[in-house]
Amino acid sequence: MRFVIVTGMSGSGKTAALKMLEDDGYFCVDNLPLELIGKFAELAGSPAQEYSKVAVGFDSRSLFRGHSVEEFFSIMKPYTYEILYLDCSDQELVRRYKATRRIHPLAGNERIENGIRKERKLLEPLRMRADYIINTSQMLTRQLQQEIGNIFLGKAEAGNIFLSILSFGYKYGIPSDADLVFDVRFLPNPFYVEELKHKTGNDADVQDYVCQTGEADEFMKKVTDLLEFLIPKYALEGKKQLTIAVGCTGGKHRSVTMANRLNEYFEKSGEYPVVLLHRDISR
Repeated sequence: MRFVIVTGMSGSGKTAALKMLEDDGYFCVDNLPLELIGKFAELAGSPAQEYSKVAVGFDSRSLFRGHSVEEFFSIMKPYTYEILYLDCSDQELVRRYKATRRIHPLAGNERIENGIRKERKLLEPLRMRADYIINTSQMLTRQLQQEIGNIFLGKAEAGNIFLSILSFGYKYGIPSDADLVFDVRFLPNPFYVEELKHKTGNDADVQDYVCQTGEADEFMKKVTDLLEFLIPKYALEGKKQLTIAVGCTGGKHRSVTMANRLNEYFEKSGEYPVVLLHRDISR
């Protein structure tokens, strides 16, 4: 039986993730009290049951009622499970709550920002122990579905490491969930070419401009050599998801071009399941 705990920041997409898992045959239960999670795990794992895939939503409300993350780990110690942690930037969480006019579960009569701060502190131990972390700050629903699919819906080999390749702009900050960060600001910048300025690294003429000097090819060779060395080491240590971030100034041209090339490299090799996301391409 595959047992998945879906947790993370309120407003980050936990409910959507559970629905996606449910659509693929997972038996899903949301917002179980901490006292019942262990009993549910025992029941689901019973030989008398026929559950092969189970997912449980667990959020900060249980912890805020006087429980601790240590209690959760103690209760779940006898069971084999994976933790999927949905994260999101504070700014985007505030925007989502204002858009939906919902009250943050930990905010009470205080500001939304205070509730987010409390929740992030409560959940940090879970984030540190998570098997998979998905940052949904700039994600569309279909992109979240793609990541969920690659991790849980049978597209990845059991025990295999899952690669997330992410382009970003340094002016908007380094992604908080990045494991490895590569800076490609040394490559020719199409931003200063009028006919390329408003295009992106998904356009062939931008890609040609970025790769014109041969330095992009040399960078690819060195980076892929490094990654081919590192990825099995991470997998051996039990890491199940590796986020590889590629950054340039604005996240539209050079980083997108090189992230695309890295994605093509790993898709062609077929050795690891991989998903591609361009965080700042539309900014």
